[in-house]
Amino acid sequence: MSRIFINVFVLITAANLLSQNNLSSLNSFSHFPIYTTYASAMQDTKYSTDQGYQLVWFDPDKGILLKSEQSGEFGVIFRSGNILKFKLSGYSKPPVITTSYSNLFKLITYPFQDIRIEFGGLVKDSETLILDLSISNESSFPQIIDLFPFIDFPGNEFTELGRHEKGLSFTHERKKDSWMKEHNIPFREEMHNLLLADVQVISSGSYQGTGYGNTGNNIYLINDLRKNGTLNGIITNNKTAAFQISVTVDPGESKIIRLIRTVSDKPVYPTAADSVLKVNSSVDLSRFILKNENIYMNIPAIKFKDKDAEAVYWNAFNLIRQCMMKAEGKCSYNYYVFSREPKWGWGYGGQVFHESLTMLAYAFLDPLSAMNSQRVYFERQHPAGYINYRTGPYLDEQIPVDGQLTSSAPWFNWQNYEIYKITDDKSFLAEAYKSGKRFYDYYVSGRDTDKDGLCEWGADAVLESVRDARVAVWDEVGEPVNFESVDCNIMLVKEAKSLAAMAEILGKAEDESKYLEEAEKRTALINKYMWDDKTGFYYHVDKKNHSFSFRAKNDLKRKEIIAFLALWAGVADKNQAEKLVGHLNNPEEFNRKYGVPSLSADDPYYNPIGYWNGPVWLPWQYLLFRGLIDYGYIREAEDLTERITKNIAFQLKTNHYFWEFYSADDLQAGWNKAYIWSGIIARFYIDLNNLNK
Repeated sequence: MSRIFINVFVLITAANLLSQNNLSSLNSFSHFPIYTTYASAMQDTKYSTDQGYQLVWFDPDKGILLKSEQSGEFGVIFRSGNILKFKLSGYSKPPVITTSYSNLFKLITYPFQDIRIEFGGLVKDSETLILDLSISNESSFPQIIDLFPFIDFPGNEFTELGRHEKGLSFTHERKKDSWMKEHNIPFREEMHNLLLADVQVISSGSYQGTGYGNTGNNIYLINDLRKNGTLNGIITNNKTAAFQISVTVDPGESKIIRLIRTVSDKPVYPTAADSVLKVNSSVDLSRFILKNENIYMNIPAIKFKDKDAEAVYWNAFNLIRQCMMKAEGKCSYNYYVFSREPKWGWGYGGQVFHESLTMLAYAFLDPLSAMNSQRVYFERQHPAGYINYRTGPYLDEQIPVDGQLTSSAPWFNWQNYEIYKITDDKSFLAEAYKSGKRFYDYYVSGRDTDKDGLCEWGADAVLESVRDARVAVWDEVGEPVNFESVDCNIMLVKEAKSLAAMAEILGKAEDESKYLEEAEKRTALINKYMWDDKTGFYYHVDKKNHSFSFRAKNDLKRKEIIAFLALWAGVADKNQAEKLVGHLNNPEEFNRKYGVPSLSADDPYYNPIGYWNGPVWLPWQYLLFRGLIDYGYIREAEDLTERITKNIAFQLKTNHYFWEFYSADDLQAGWNKAYIWSGIIARFYIDLNNLNK
């Protein structure tokens, strides 16, 4: 049966007829903006053993690697005659990626002159990685190519090495971080591996290192190859498992070698290799490309003038889709995690409202999955209306403080309404409305402790407000529970308006009037107490007296991005909007080179690559962007999108990651990689495109 490399022209032509995207026919060199982390498709996931990989193909001091932070680096050393090739700096031609989706890639390179190797990688499921190597001889004489597939553990060791005629088995340890331990996440630590080929292995062994480092132990495997040409060593403190394959390729001929790596929580022995090979030998990677094409054809087709922006747009969908996991454990519906590779506790617990903003983009690609992700909240909602801070297949994170349970920032109903506008699914709308009413009523009653009509953040308020570290007001003035919070109340206005819009569609006129009235009342209170006409900005106020002073005069007047939410929720009048946009256009405050910082740049606490004291956070950028459009500031919305995209594209060109946040002032990004919520950038372009229709 043909594999990924056969009938490629026919497959790509058919795919392009189905879809307007170009992810099957790329020509991406290492300096192109492309996201190259891969994990299995949603329907093929298993939470406890899930394994993703970053494709490393852009570092001249390394080879082509499929890298996991906890499960080693999978690569291949090539040999022709007496010449070994691993580092890309020694390749005859650099790699080019020709296809890239969330679970697979194709890549072409030349380690030797006239020897073309096409890599086809598929993360088939949470435990299985398939790598096809198509070796083509473009010279005029036969070539013998030796391949040395290996898995290296730079910071760890493996044990129980077993040999098979077509590969190796071994066991390695993954480590739970402190958050995983504290929350009892079922993350398997002892993992059992098979590294196999679909052809006979000549020799195999285990070694101290692969040979691409500059010092220490990372020289043994290369040295052994240079001296002996075979892999027959088994030593104790193992860092690298490797075997040898030899291929003779005639002029004009291509031969395909299939490599398979499995990572499981169940013990595997050399005898298990035969069944693994049998199950995976007939997997046709080209079919997975067509499956992706059929899904991606739903994404709105946009004509881009800027190629970097176009790449960011398509790759954003890869990021979001990759974070989706199938129904499991307590979740009756599919859900998402923040990141699948690298895997870290905080990012692997489950869903939070603020990450769910990305469903407003994902709903265009897979509307059912986007709705089902929200249904995870519906099914786990408490009878009184409360929804967890975080909800996952094995987690209900509630974080009680002073008799209150921590929830997340209240933009739940707005998300559901926006998803409905994409899907036009009234059954979903009815479910969302029922759940959303209960959540809204719970929130407005439980977060207005002084019953003055304005709410404060509650429970673990620093977390509930989303801005969970390095917040100017929280750090230098007082804890959020002391204040009527401007962002919380603006969000509740938007929640009430969203419920009113949903009620109108569902024919609930009385509810519609009720929620519109509540939105108007809260808007009036926000503008009465939280708007400062002198500075033309919105601020938190002291809960006791509604002043801008808490410990010192006007110490709450710290200009944060949250004030611009007044545009998103329609709280500001025309005059207020003009003043807000004035701040937005001021380069000394918020008009920074790569987006709008979370804190004004003229604030002493400002740090463009800090945490909530300056960087660019994509969800807040999107809410601001939507507000600009609603108030007619289209040029500003377009300019904001362009500035944000520059930094995202730069990171995709240099390290090929999406990041949790980006610097407002420099081409930098920070903290957590492969982070789902940066995928919301795709929605910017959809909204701008809709303006032109």
